Amino acid sequence: MGVQQGSRWVDPAPLEVARPRLPWWTMLPGWVKLVISPVVLTWLAIWILAKIVRLCWYYPVTVTVLVGAVWLDWWAGHYVVGALVSVVVVGLVVWWWRAADSYSRRCRWLRTEIRRASIYAWDWRTVMRLANLTGTAKGREYRPKLKRVRSEGWRDRVRVRMIKGQAPEQWTARASGLAHSFHANSCRVRVVGPGRIDLDLIHSDPLTATFPLPAMAVDESSVDLKRVTIGRTETGKPWRICLVGNQILVVGVQGAGKASILWSVVWALAPLIKAGVVRLYGIDPKGGMELGQCPDIFHKVVFDNGPDAVALLEELAGEVRERAGTYRGIRRRWTRDSGEPFTLLIVDELADVIAYQSDKKLKERAQAAVQTITSQGRAPGFATLALVQDPRKEIVPFRNVFTTRIAMRLDEATQVDMVLGDGVRERGAEAHEISELTPGVAWAKEDGKREPLRARAFYPTDDNLTELRAYINGWTAEVLPFRGPAGEGGAAA
Repeated sequence: MGVQQGSRWVDPAPLEVARPRLPWWTMLPGWVKLVISPVVLTWLAIWILAKIVRLCWYYPVTVTVLVGAVWLDWWAGHYVVGALVSVVVVGLVVWWWRAADSYSRRCRWLRTEIRRASIYAWDWRTVMRLANLTGTAKGREYRPKLKRVRSEGWRDRVRVRMIKGQAPEQWTARASGLAHSFHANSCRVRVVGPGRIDLDLIHSDPLTATFPLPAMAVDESSVDLKRVTIGRTETGKPWRICLVGNQILVVGVQGAGKASILWSVVWALAPLIKAGVVRLYGIDPKGGMELGQCPDIFHKVVFDNGPDAVALLEELAGEVRERAGTYRGIRRRWTRDSGEPFTLLIVDELADVIAYQSDKKLKERAQAAVQTITSQGRAPGFATLALVQDPRKEIVPFRNVFTTRIAMRLDEATQVDMVLGDGVRERGAEAHEISELTPGVAWAKEDGKREPLRARAFYPTDDNLTELRAYINGWTAEVLPFRGPAGEGGAAA
């Protein structure tokens, strides 16, 4: 029905409805559908079988328990199944209550399947979309695939297959959001292969407790200079460093636990030091406050940063050149059968020797000698363990010659990049966030390895140093009772 001319009302627009689109196969003739139906049914059966296999692969224990429960229910009835489930649940609770460590170690499969189903598989699609980690091409959405999940108590290792065209850096940029989405404290991204990454979702810190020094090795043949154990990694494995062909730089603020690494190395080398296979040189510019606790283990040790320290460095630099000359045409690198001792130089505070030295000539001589030892000492059997607080380039201008760099607790995020290299902090090496309550915790990075390592060095006590000194000198330490004044249980001194 029309409206009058000049009226403010107009005829409504015709109703526009989108035409429904039917699947293409519905338009096929009936005989075609009959012909292709076996193929379709076969494909459907294969698809369902693949889903069942996938379910059994990711939830083997759950599927086994469900199948067993259904069979038991059919064979014995509901009451037997209910009673058995109650006994199992109560037993697991009591086990967790009375032996949490054993429960956590042996029931890892249960925790893994529960966390995969309740946390990761449940929210995977939503989190991927909200984190902008999906892709669209030709009207189809491509989503990263959730693969294997392993729950280790303190962390969950989630294997992911990225979509084509995606880079691990995209996941690294969203690591914080992924951690919060999956109820974790932090998230680290590790590349495990082409198109595959692992998300380490951290829930707690396994390095909060100190690790005492292990029993000293009784046989020198059991000590391997390429695998010197100095602590434990966050995965519970031994933290080992290589000394042969290696130069080590340890950086950390005061109280970070640098001495733990120093004495853990010396403790592990004690049998070789006593046998003469390893020879130690030491420089302690702090007047012997650290190395002076056990000076007997050193072939030579200096307790200042003056001419004596520089002379010691130049002496070692000369030995490096001399030994390299004797190896020319005979051997490529040092071995035990060379008949010469492996030499380890320990500098407790490197900055005092090469940067804070007031005498310019002494400073230049010290820098030149240290550079010679670190750059040329690999093949002839000379290694350096240098400890420093400030990693700036003007303090340690030749950081690149140290093939293993260890970052303990630092003040600033930029210092992590100075020590471990660019990009390592994005892969989880947040050394500036190490708690002051956990001295000895560190991030280590070796040349040639992409991923950094988080670990904690052994904690050496004064009794350990006394035992070390007694072992090297071949005498038995004895603690004498304190003799107080007469009348208080002892004679006057």
